[in-house]
Amino acid sequence: MKKTLDHIGVAVRHLDEAVNFYTNILGAVMIDRYRSEAPGVESEIAIMDVDGERTELLCPTNNTTSPIARFIKQKGKGVHHIAYRVEDLELAVSDLKNQGIRVMEDTRRTNKHGRRLIYLNPVDTEGTIIEYCDYPDQ
Repeated sequence: MKKTLDHIGVAVRHLDEAVNFYTNILGAVMIDRYRSEAPGVESEIAIMDVDGERTELLCPTNNTTSPIARFIKQKGKGVHHIAYRVEDLELAVSDLKNQGIRVMEDTRRTNKHGRRLIYLNPVDTEGTIIEYCDYPDQ
């Protein structure tokens, strides 16, 4: 199955400062900025476009339960995950399972932009957080 880079997720402590850097230094355009308090997300997200390439800036809104807050405490701010777009998320997940790669079922969701996503278990990816996603309505 074909996979293409969809976006890079970057964990930040101060979203306004990160947006300022991406906008003023990298020349990015903000596509959207929103807050998600859904369990397992609990972040404010800014989607930045730099010459057609997307970066999601992720800032925790709850320093106790946000996975982004946990990530920053453990590893510091910086690249959180790499997202690959697949043609069919369900088929891609089935293929992964057939190859013995585990997915983190509790991360499966659809975001406000209609992107269906799930994270692969970092134990099976040499420690990198990888997201698989698709856009079934596009």
